[in-house]
Amino acid sequence: MSRNAKINALLLFVVAALAVLPLALGLGDHKEEPFAGADAEAETAITELRPDYEPWFSPLYEPPSGEIESALFSLQAALGAGVLAYYFGLRRGRRQGAARAEAARGAGEGEVSAGRVEGGRSTAPGNPDGQSAAPGVPDGQGMGSGAKGGGVGGSGGAGVDGRDA
Repeated sequence: MSRNAKINALLLFVVAALAVLPLALGLGDHKEEPFAGADAEAETAITELRPDYEPWFSPLYEPPSGEIESALFSLQAALGAGVLAYYFGLRRGRRQGAARAEAARGAGEGEVSAGRVEGGRSTAPGNPDGQSAAPGVPDGQGMGSGAKGGGVGGSGGAGVDGRDA
């Protein structure tokens, strides 16, 4: 089992334990509503401490029952999880796409880009015997180094007709 699989299994076990242990241990049995939300608990505590307290605001929408309120909360949580999953999936996809593009770009340049070229011979990791950097080009040629337009296969600055550009 890989390390990631072990971590995932452990996290799944912890989440299951958090869901089952309160029910198994009977937490909340002494209350009328054993698993009421924090808002209801706070409202009860405030009413007990200061019966004349008037709330500053009233809810914009009061669901007709606790089940509907719970369903709306679950819907909100599911939408939030979907947005987060989309964001992290998008980031991962972009990162993988960039890595693939970089790998394709590196493969397109060949082994010469991985090492130095000295006098037409490559010191790239895949070229231990120092063969010519460009196939079919005599040693010492094929890598222009002039100030004017010398590039791979260039002539060190000479123009098309053999004159300096």
